Amino acid sequence: MQIKATSRILGAAAKIAQNHDQLIDEVVEMVEEDLDKQTHTESSKPYTVEQLQKQFKTIKDAKAHFNIRANSWAALVSKLNEQSANSNSQTSKPQTNKRSANSGSQASKLQDSTIQRIESIEHEIQVIRRDVKQVINLLNLIVEKLP
Repeated sequence: MQIKATSRILGAAAKIAQNHDQLIDEVVEMVEEDLDKQTHTESSKPYTVEQLQKQFKTIKDAKAHFNIRANSWAALVSKLNEQSANSNSQTSKPQTNKRSANSGSQASKLQDSTIQRIESIEHEIQVIRRDVKQVINLLNLIVEKLP
């Protein structure tokens, strides 16, 4: 009887571990998607002198980061925006005004979707924790009854 109970507990523990791994994979996938979307959004915005000055302490740091030669912040911004425009024109269609106007609402929908996914994952993790505690309690009871 103890062997059967132990077998069931170990099976349940394996299922819990599998569910945990699946949740981790989902979180990783979600974070990667969000990073890809953020990178795409950021790469479509033109650089500004103010933005770069906030991001980097010195122009030397900024030039090193982007691997671009420039004599001033303005020249660096100009070269970065030129590169960005060239890469965007080669890889995507021109944006329409409707798309630009909808970007705010799309960002809001994306954020709501992300929050819902995180809440769902958090709920599943709480269920898994509860199951793990039950398995541990059962294992402790079995160990106590062993000779």
